[in-house]
Amino acid sequence: MPRRRLTVIGFLGTTLDQGKRGPSRWEKWRPTVSLCQHEDLLVDRLVLLHPQRFAGLADYIAGDVATVSPETTVDRVTMDIADPWDLEQTYNALLDFSRSFPVNDGKEEVLIHITTGTHIAQICLFLLVESRRLPGRLIQTSPGKDGALGTYSIIDLDLSKYDGIAKRFAVERTQGQSFLKAGIKTKSPAYNQLIERLEHVAIASRDPVLLCGPTGSGKSQLARRIYELKKSRHQVQGELVEVNCATLRGDGAMSTLFGHARGAYTGASEARPGMLRKADKGVLFLDEIGELGLDEQAMLLRAIEDKTFFPLGSDKEVGSDFQLLAGTNRDLATRVADGKFREDLLARINLWTFTLPGLRDRPEDLSPNLDFELDRLGSSLNLRLTMTREAREEYLSFARSKSAAWRGNFRDFGASLRRMATLCDGGRIGSGDVASELVRLREQWGSPASTPISDPVEQILGKAKADALDRFDHAQLAEVITTCQASASLSEAGRRLFSSSREGKRSVNDADRLRKYLARFGLAFPDLGRRPSR
Repeated sequence: MPRRRLTVIGFLGTTLDQGKRGPSRWEKWRPTVSLCQHEDLLVDRLVLLHPQRFAGLADYIAGDVATVSPETTVDRVTMDIADPWDLEQTYNALLDFSRSFPVNDGKEEVLIHITTGTHIAQICLFLLVESRRLPGRLIQTSPGKDGALGTYSIIDLDLSKYDGIAKRFAVERTQGQSFLKAGIKTKSPAYNQLIERLEHVAIASRDPVLLCGPTGSGKSQLARRIYELKKSRHQVQGELVEVNCATLRGDGAMSTLFGHARGAYTGASEARPGMLRKADKGVLFLDEIGELGLDEQAMLLRAIEDKTFFPLGSDKEVGSDFQLLAGTNRDLATRVADGKFREDLLARINLWTFTLPGLRDRPEDLSPNLDFELDRLGSSLNLRLTMTREAREEYLSFARSKSAAWRGNFRDFGASLRRMATLCDGGRIGSGDVASELVRLREQWGSPASTPISDPVEQILGKAKADALDRFDHAQLAEVITTCQASASLSEAGRRLFSSSREGKRSVNDADRLRKYLARFGLAFPDLGRRPSR
């Protein structure tokens, strides 16, 4: 395979490249010249950037390069920058140069020399290479013990090629996702995927994030952890400001969010900055944003887009550079259709939307969340909190069952465990504590423990086994149990259940067929108990 042509781009070193010549050789290292002296680095083309006033030095260096490396062509490019220590001027000049630079067709290798030039120029070259506006790799040269020649190293900004760095990034991503999950080792694939994407967005974007989900699904807690993650990465300097929009009404809503001028309304004896100003350089979390009034929504939209707004009763505009997190348990699209939420505001905050599942949709995460809550409550109550194996199995069996409404989701779950932790003896939750708590939960959800169980399968098998059945098997077994309870014998029940399938067939033993079916569930006809006839 033929060698690709090598082009090197770099600034003239107005100080370093002047060097000092001794009796027999250059006594001082000159980076631009030495770059073309290495036998293992054959430079075909050197693009030398320099101010017009140093054109003589550029010609002098070009002549020396021709002496040490006759095969190298030197292209001198005049680049006058009024203030070479001004970042904006230097970057714009180099950006204009990059736009005129020929597109790399794969036949040419490009190296960007970052040893010469001001520190600002070196930073700008780094940024242009990192953003791929200058297609190539960086080369750094340094003086060596042999004086004039020195050494060089090539830096590839494609970090995926560095295994150690890639592994470090992977560890940081894992740590970030674990932090957002409060260290809980969740097993729900959908929830883990949601957190993985949220972690990436939280770090990479300053756009609004909308957290949807039922009450108690963890929106507020997740918003706090997003803020802490951003703060740990130095992406925000201000504080986290939380506002529950469901509590805001009338002028009080405007004042709370946007502040007010003195005398803005009766009782406004002093000016108030408002929550948006308080969130400057930080994060504003508007929980239940769907409850905001239309006037507040209009002002909020402008504050998000322009970072400016007018406090209530003031004609002086103020600013606040905040990042917005919003939470809602409402269907905002429906609110828009009903005229209760602005469509343009929804479009603005709906760029990154994450819907948190309720507790009933994450049954596999009940066990790790139970461990998390026990540890947290133990610290809160200053004791080592444990749960017996029997109590744990009974509680989790109920928690995963159809009877567990969990209307408040993780909020209900945490409150339930706190009650047991408070009432148990010696920090050890037992079966008795669980039984008492289940009675309370059923009563709380409108299912008192004393209410007769209407499900025939649950009556016979018990709740845990009944809930473990597929819906098809559950419905089929319920019909079989009801029919058996209304029949005087196994044979009578068999005739009722299999009357259609028996037609046209001879020597069909309905009783034996039914007996085998019941045996699949560990049941026999006498176990079912006959209902008294009316």
